[in-house]
Amino acid sequence: MLTKRQAKFAWALIIFGHIWVPLQAQQSVARMWNEVLLQAIRGDFARPTVHARNLFHISIAMYDSWAVHDDQANTYFLGKNLQGFVWPFEGVTPSSNKQAAREETMSYAAYRLIKYRFRFSPGSFYTDQLADSLMEVLGYDPGIVSTDYQTDDPAALGNYLAAGIIAYGLQDGSNEINQYGNLFYEPLNPGLDPTLPGNPDLIDPNRWQPLKLAIFIDQSGNPVDSKGLPFLSPEWGIVHPFALKESDKQIYQRDGNSYIVYHDPGVPSLMEDGAASEGSKAYQWGFELVGIWSSHLDPADSVMWDISPTRIGNVQSYPSTFEEYQDFYDLIEGGDASIGHALNPVTGLPYPPNMVPRADYTRVLAEFWADGPESETPPGHWFSILNYVSDHPLFARKLQGEGEAVDALEWDVKAYFTLGGAMHDCAITAWGIKGYYDYLRPVSALRWMADRGQRSDPSLENYDPQGLQLIPGLIEVVTVGDPLAGDSSEHVGKIKINAWRGPDYIDSAAIDMAGVGWILVDNWWPYQRPTFVTPPFAGYISGHSTFSRAGAEVLTQLTGDPFFPGGVGEFFAHKNEFLVFEEGPSQDVVLQWATYQDASDQTSLSRIWGGIHPPIDDIPGRKIGKLIGEEAVALALSYFSGTAGKVAFPDIAVSPNPAGLNSPLSIGINQAFESGRIKIHTLLGQEVYHYELPGPAPYLLETIRPSFVVPGLYLLSVETDQWSSVTKVLISD
Repeated sequence: MLTKRQAKFAWALIIFGHIWVPLQAQQSVARMWNEVLLQAIRGDFARPTVHARNLFHISIAMYDSWAVHDDQANTYFLGKNLQGFVWPFEGVTPSSNKQAAREETMSYAAYRLIKYRFRFSPGSFYTDQLADSLMEVLGYDPGIVSTDYQTDDPAALGNYLAAGIIAYGLQDGSNEINQYGNLFYEPLNPGLDPTLPGNPDLIDPNRWQPLKLAIFIDQSGNPVDSKGLPFLSPEWGIVHPFALKESDKQIYQRDGNSYIVYHDPGVPSLMEDGAASEGSKAYQWGFELVGIWSSHLDPADSVMWDISPTRIGNVQSYPSTFEEYQDFYDLIEGGDASIGHALNPVTGLPYPPNMVPRADYTRVLAEFWADGPESETPPGHWFSILNYVSDHPLFARKLQGEGEAVDALEWDVKAYFTLGGAMHDCAITAWGIKGYYDYLRPVSALRWMADRGQRSDPSLENYDPQGLQLIPGLIEVVTVGDPLAGDSSEHVGKIKINAWRGPDYIDSAAIDMAGVGWILVDNWWPYQRPTFVTPPFAGYISGHSTFSRAGAEVLTQLTGDPFFPGGVGEFFAHKNEFLVFEEGPSQDVVLQWATYQDASDQTSLSRIWGGIHPPIDDIPGRKIGKLIGEEAVALALSYFSGTAGKVAFPDIAVSPNPAGLNSPLSIGINQAFESGRIKIHTLLGQEVYHYELPGPAPYLLETIRPSFVVPGLYLLSVETDQWSSVTKVLISD
């Protein structure tokens, strides 16, 4: 009997087996391999960091396969120095059939990488069959394993390129060689069992708390050993980035370990001891908002919303202060400071109304954006959106919306390369921040505050400044005679909330829907499966907000238009078919977005209605995502235009090497610079030496005297405004 995930893959094999041939006339080879990759991700564990990296690395392989045959563009990987890693490349003889050579090279490269990266995936059998079937349809022999690209064999070049990216990935900081395991992170708080009331064991209400679940099933449908379920990728800031700059980076210490943080957003709102502070008020308001918004998940409330672009979207600015946050989000009714769009810019007409129950909209939103409609994780979801845009009959493949339209292959490899770089940098940035700030999730915070009591009425026995605010009709105190008081009135004085009631109220034999009603906050659940509850990593900052805002920026800049083709993008959720967490929606729902930013902003709100993030996780992710998208596009365009990658990255001569703990080191390099510096880092990124170089100079020959703390392998870099170069230094006793 096939599991649901296996059935999905089996169906994909049947469908793909029939459509590969007609697709060749409609889609590029790069697109077909991207579809295989997305299917591979759907069959793997839900690991957004790992899959952002997979999407980028395979996009690199396809882009370089194209660029080696272009007179203007520069390769990104072949023959380049990436953070000290060089994969030599002497070039190939120009082919008389560039298109055929490109397609063959990228097919072998993508095939090898996908087979390698997903060899331990739960869906590896189906991934292998899918990849093998595409190679067969394309007419390529997987048995060709030569890497001797200097014979001008495109297959050998593809194999060589894949081998290089595999080697690069084994030293890029991801710890792939150990299945991406954590090196040092340990949670401070003991685990929370959400099937038990309250959160009595929480040590620090500002730090992440793992879950204790009898069964954990990730968002791709894979059972995972839930005993001590680890934080996913808390040290991901160390991974080699695409367009992130040294000036974006900080290195912080916590618990004796180094954390690399790019685009540091600063400390989130924290719960402080004693009387309520401004930070505590922001903390409490944010998590209370999550609980209140879960009251919007029942269609029986009869609240109807127009979810067309006329009413939703076109956010003008994001908040910075606590007061601005309070104005931006509607605490009671839900939603944000959207002003909508007066007209569809393509048709020149107003967008038609799109009236649906608010609860259907919020539930569809929460599930659609959770991990992508088919669990391709958020970075993969934005590749699906890119493919949706590229397929639109009104879309013209013009880079930045200018000049002549390019062919499908050129558009796809350039778009995938740019989007992949942005998604990869988002994972590095968001998870670097998550690992260092280690911020907790709403299920932990709300239950912990409920254990304290309420903060609104000092005259009551359950008063505590760290408790919940009482809001009539939404958050109240359980009194004698209340249905929640208990048989012996044991719950009198506890705090109750009018919210989504959680999995205990779902009866699949009757109606598969929990609905909204009064529950003890002790028993509050996010709108998720009971075998998932909340992602296994810290909340601050929201990965969804970061990925989505960067994806929106990439699509806006690459297409040269902030609007979806035709002025609207849509997704259909059919009545009583789409929702998985419970029955629904109660009617057909069509999600609509005028712009890519509108789609991104919907993603962010979905995580609040889903009970996963408070606003303080959301807004910094949106702001940082925009910066990452801008940086990724700028760097990618420089490769396309041939202005990047041509700077010679000189070798650094270090003597002696190996060296003793207190040995002077002679540093030689023959490259001109205006000003620069020498830095020495551990392999985990901790800076142990910094020396500002005198300049300008036509070349460098310096003797430095660093004092190393312990023997080991270190990275020595010479960095200038024009270039940087890295080498390794071994320090012995």
